[in-house]
Amino acid sequence: MNNFILIFLFLSLGLVLQRVKQFPTHIYKTLNKIVIYFCLPAITLYHIPKIKWSSELLFPIGAGWITYFLAFAFFHFLGRRNGWSNKLIGCLILTAGLSNSSFLGYPIIEALFGKKGLETAVLVDQPGTFVVVSTLGVFTAAFYSKGSPNALEILKKIILFPPFVMFVVSCLMNIFRFDLNENIQSLLLKIGSLVTPLALLSVGLQLTFDRKSQHWKFLRLGLFFKLILVPFVIFVLYVFIFNQRSEVIKITLMQTAMAPMITGAILASTYGLKPKLSSMMIGFGIPISFVTLAVWYFVLSFI
Repeated sequence: MNNFILIFLFLSLGLVLQRVKQFPTHIYKTLNKIVIYFCLPAITLYHIPKIKWSSELLFPIGAGWITYFLAFAFFHFLGRRNGWSNKLIGCLILTAGLSNSSFLGYPIIEALFGKKGLETAVLVDQPGTFVVVSTLGVFTAAFYSKGSPNALEILKKIILFPPFVMFVVSCLMNIFRFDLNENIQSLLLKIGSLVTPLALLSVGLQLTFDRKSQHWKFLRLGLFFKLILVPFVIFVLYVFIFNQRSEVIKITLMQTAMAPMITGAILASTYGLKPKLSSMMIGFGIPISFVTLAVWYFVLSFI
């Protein structure tokens, strides 16, 4: 419950501060950098070294990758067919192709499936969604923000992306079974805990409710894809094609049905990919997802 209160508190704070003339609303750019350069690497360094790998983890880990590839194919094809700008296509891929599987996902999964369910939730989030945003997400942001960027330039952006660098370090720590002492881990948790309030404040500072905006039809399309179409595809793939009906699969499907990932919206905003639309995907996606998640939980109770 505290997490949900925090969501609306910081979104509302950002909206209020927009109305304060003396407040520098462009500070959201600084908030985005703090999230990317400090908070996200801290989360990675804390979680990845603790993961125990096995072949059974392929389904939860693979869900984030499948979701992103579906978004990339869907919006790239649709965008090219309809003459959309590169920035619009990139924005929709980054926001509709990534799930809010940590801040929103963790408390919801714990409430529905208990502490044990968090183990699967972390797998969907860390080696799944989080690695996707650190690699393919950065590639998408760089590619669609420039139009035809140099391949070496994109590779450089991925390799030097702080969360990705920390992911590589964390994987090496996992392989060699090394973890940091408790004091450092406690510090990492505190730094990582800032990601949500800072990111949501940034979203609130950019969120607008212009009824005449051309973004509304793309918002509807993006949320339909993220909250309904993608979970349906994963549901059919995992349950009917791969014949998987365990609790791990149910948790994976619920994670896939979460609202758009805040980090994806931050990345889109940082690279100038329709910042207003990316903020709308978060600002409207989170409350709407509470309804669609309830529907999906009801559907999963029958498998």
